[in-house]
Amino acid sequence: MAGATVVAVFGPLVGISPAWIAVGIGGLLVGLTVDASQWQGLGGHLLAEALPGGRARLRRIACHEAGHLLLAREHELPVQRVLVGTRACLQAGVRSNGATEFEIPTSVRMSLEDLRRWSRVLQAGIAAESLVYGAARGGADDRALLGRLWGLSGHDVDTAQREQRRARREVEQWLRKQQPELEQLADQLLSTASSQSPESFQPPER
Repeated sequence: MAGATVVAVFGPLVGISPAWIAVGIGGLLVGLTVDASQWQGLGGHLLAEALPGGRARLRRIACHEAGHLLLAREHELPVQRVLVGTRACLQAGVRSNGATEFEIPTSVRMSLEDLRRWSRVLQAGIAAESLVYGAARGGADDRALLGRLWGLSGHDVDTAQREQRRARREVEQWLRKQQPELEQLADQLLSTASSQSPESFQPPER
């Protein structure tokens, strides 16, 4: 809203009618409200990605998804597609800023070893983003899905939390060793995302 404040202060000095300023600010507030309630803020993300600096924002998303993709390859978990950016996600019918879509497990109650694999893969996006940028902005959906998988597993909470912490440490250590490949894959995802439609986007091969 800083921009609106600047317009309100300096607009009359350059000949902009206060009435038009009020209409503009009112429209902005309505737009933000609708975006928050109907689109979970995705409209704002879409705009931010289109503005100068948007490519850096998309690159951060690509880094997050690259983390998932690298760990999925390492654990031989099939990936259906990767989406980078709000526009690509919305065009594909996904309400998110980025997504790595996996094949759904055939068994709801997975073995402990399978749960460990999924714990590494689902936490890899957060770990990759934290490694490259110092902190993660995304990952809420990853944490929610991981929590559901462990909740359905029949294991107690202490075991679930202990295994997830262990998996996070393992992922962080592994990604530090693979950081050049991680960043190269992030750039590849970003480049591919800008040149392909979501319908034709497939995870790049090794």
